[in-house]
Amino acid sequence: QVQLVESGGGVVQAGGSLRLSCAASGRTFSRNFMGWFRQTPNKEREFVAAILWSGGNTYYADSVKGRFTIARVTALNTMYLRMDSLKSDDTAVYYCAALRSGSVYDIASYDSWGQGTQVTVSS
Repeated sequence: QVQLVESGGGVVQAGGSLRLSCAASGRTFSRNFMGWFRQTPNKEREFVAAILWSGGNTYYADSVKGRFTIARVTALNTMYLRMDSLKSDDTAVYYCAALRSGSVYDIASYDSWGQGTQVTVSS
């Protein structure tokens, strides 16, 4: 099992930036991909971005491509999500997750989740 803890959420004005962090512990070596998802009260949890832990290959949802950047520091077992040009539509609880098997875009592929961190973008 992998334990995940997110941090870095907060309130930011539209057009601003935030950086989220996800600290991983436990059997992290057993996971090839890590990802970020987000959820609002009236929507299902949706894919935001993912990264191949060893090679650094990245994957993004169309809605955040060009504005968000996912990265990791393997020595620290920490993943980041840099969010720029934030919009009100980005307001959500953001979760990091570890992929067990399957597509990086599919929520069912992930079996370890953090507790979430709230991001609120004010207009």
